[in-house]
Amino acid sequence: MSHLSEIPEKPVVGVSMPHESANLHVTGAALYTDDLVYRTKDVLHAYPVQVMKARAKVTALRTEAALAVPGVVRVLTIADVPGVNDAGMKHDEPLFPDEVQYYGHSVAWVLGETLEAARLGAAAVEVELEDLPSIMTLKEAIAAEAFHGARPVLVTGDIDAGFEESAHVVEGEFQFQDQEHFSLETHAALAQIDENGQLFIQSSTQHPSETQEIVAHVLGIHSHEVTVQCLRMGGGFGGKEMQPHGFAAIAALGAKLTGRPVRLRLNRTQDLTMSGKRHGFHAKWKIGFDAQGRIQALDATLTSDGGWSLDLSEPVTARALCHIDNTYWIPNARVAGRIAKTNKVSNTAFRGFGGPQGMLVMEDILGRVAPQLGLDPMELRARNFYQPNQGQTTPYGQPVTQAERISLIWDQIQQNAGIADRKREIAAFNAAHPHTKRALAITNIKFGISFNLTAFNQGGALVLIYKDGSVLITHGGTEMGQGLHTKMMQVAATSLGIPLHKVRLAPTRTDKVPNTSATAASSGADLNGGAIKNACEQLRERLQQVAAGQLGGNASDVRIVDGVARVLGSDKELAWDDLVHTAYFQRVQLSAAGFYRTEGLHWNAQTFRGSPFKYFSYGAAAAEVEVDGFTGKYKLRRVDIIHDVGDSLSPLIDIGQVEGGFVQGAGWLTLEDMRWDTTEGPNRGRLLTQAASTYKLPSFSEMPEEFNVSLLQNASEEGAVYGSKAVGEPPLMLAFSVREALRQAAAAFGPSGLSLELGAPATPEAVFWAIQNARAADAKLDVSEVSADTAALSNA
Repeated sequence: MSHLSEIPEKPVVGVSMPHESANLHVTGAALYTDDLVYRTKDVLHAYPVQVMKARAKVTALRTEAALAVPGVVRVLTIADVPGVNDAGMKHDEPLFPDEVQYYGHSVAWVLGETLEAARLGAAAVEVELEDLPSIMTLKEAIAAEAFHGARPVLVTGDIDAGFEESAHVVEGEFQFQDQEHFSLETHAALAQIDENGQLFIQSSTQHPSETQEIVAHVLGIHSHEVTVQCLRMGGGFGGKEMQPHGFAAIAALGAKLTGRPVRLRLNRTQDLTMSGKRHGFHAKWKIGFDAQGRIQALDATLTSDGGWSLDLSEPVTARALCHIDNTYWIPNARVAGRIAKTNKVSNTAFRGFGGPQGMLVMEDILGRVAPQLGLDPMELRARNFYQPNQGQTTPYGQPVTQAERISLIWDQIQQNAGIADRKREIAAFNAAHPHTKRALAITNIKFGISFNLTAFNQGGALVLIYKDGSVLITHGGTEMGQGLHTKMMQVAATSLGIPLHKVRLAPTRTDKVPNTSATAASSGADLNGGAIKNACEQLRERLQQVAAGQLGGNASDVRIVDGVARVLGSDKELAWDDLVHTAYFQRVQLSAAGFYRTEGLHWNAQTFRGSPFKYFSYGAAAAEVEVDGFTGKYKLRRVDIIHDVGDSLSPLIDIGQVEGGFVQGAGWLTLEDMRWDTTEGPNRGRLLTQAASTYKLPSFSEMPEEFNVSLLQNASEEGAVYGSKAVGEPPLMLAFSVREALRQAAAAFGPSGLSLELGAPATPEAVFWAIQNARAADAKLDVSEVSADTAALSNA
């Protein structure tokens, strides 16, 4: 076992404990970015001047009337930008645009003494426009060949030979929706400037270092003149990886120009209409199977809806291509990716980052094709699993390690959930109930962990030990409710060999740990945990030297366990506090900067080959649904999940993440139906579902009536922090099982062996139309049987 994954005596990792801020959350005492406004003097409020056109050229912008509004202090426009007028990393996102690219695009910002003054000022700004043609849908973009960014192609094997050898070849198309992050906390920033012109920005951001970089280049200053802190976020889900930068830059620009603190906080409608979503996709595919139902070839084109700018659309599309195989070996494949440029908000990272989109395409294909091949969907999936010790690689060339876990988890969940007995019960229920049907589906996942861009796979930390023995840690990861800080405190306590109460964690900020990667790609615990462990080990080695001198013995024989230092084979002890006190008076350094880089990664984005992932996370879910044939309404009767997190750093946190990820995935696939005005009228481009009243989120009523979640046992991950695996993103894709169960339930209203298409999201409306198609197929079958009987009688 590697040094990184070896677990010491009496570890704090692996112990179930609540979130480190749980008490603060439930009592309302936890502070978020916008709460800090009320602790800050003379704050100005920023409000956007939004233009309600899908696309238009700004021909004039007049601010005089706004400045005449009582309480308005300044209007920020492009003329005020001292540096680069751009809020993106691709330099295609002007902070103050001269061309409106989506309905609700902001062209200026008003600063007011109060939020109401700023709002009235924004309403008074006069904007003259020249309408321009717009593209709103993926189909429009594909027809117009409106694409931007890279167009990768993934190739493996010989696709032509694969199709020639296929006994069954099926073709189809599939389009599925985007998804709103709907974090409880909207985008927010608070910028302050000191007497030396140094900027301090509190931002609700998953990537403080990049927020710092963007603010610096907008203001035309160096990064060391900007400090960004993220106290905590009220949810992020990827939506705060790239998109907070521009909002922080507006606040910083306002503070720089006025010398006063500036607060920017979007209200819910602004947040919905101005921030990016999960990318919707269109897929066109052709797949070949042999006579036994094993995949021989796949040819697919995936088109993502990037919106008006690139943002993170290129890596999202790349990860979709890398995950289209899911848990299935595809010997011959050609998968092309492209990014549609539409006049909608710039779509961005969302939990799973393209992986769910790629995997959904494959799961939809198998769900549709299984009846055509005369196979149970569970059997078709199992026949195509990656097999261990067969030398199988992903389509992009990475060996599939731990492939045995795919079948292991699959078999365990069938046994734990009593699948065979329940399928018999469901068949009996369906036979007795013509207007209500049930179905049970199992799907599983294989999700790669690491950033595709190798350079991002690094983390830093700062660990300080004070003379009284207390420990303060700072790391580069951000806390958005996922429990990262809790795990990092457990890692620090375990690495130092001290009780958890000795450790406190400081907010994430760029002047403590520089050049950090985003807290994204499920890598937060891997990268920052490795860095904290590295810093703590430096400190422990120094303290072991001190302890050896005090206790008599070799430093290599000193063990620090539960706050007490001992030498192997000796009864002598030295308490942690005394050890630290002694070290200070011996002038031993009691602070350390830690660093971690993920080893063994390589990726060529041009050839689309390599091993971009440190390891794969696995899991499976069984979902049982009941569907009403009159309305399409359904309920989730039971869900069983087994998920692989290696040796869990914090089991209670991890189970919560599995549950939450699954529910969010079920929301995307069954409830959350984003609607845009695609007519040619004056509201073209308007987001129609811009409130919780029209955008359906999962709630208690959508939770499974029975919800069983367990973590895979004896699953240590070699070469990861204390044998753990990432947990943030993979569980979201376990929700494929819900949609596949709905497909099977709808098909149960029709003839046996019916292949049925189902919308995504599979809302009650979409399920109802699928049921109608199933009934129509049944009616068609009945008519054909009657015709055949009539013909037989005539011939007789």
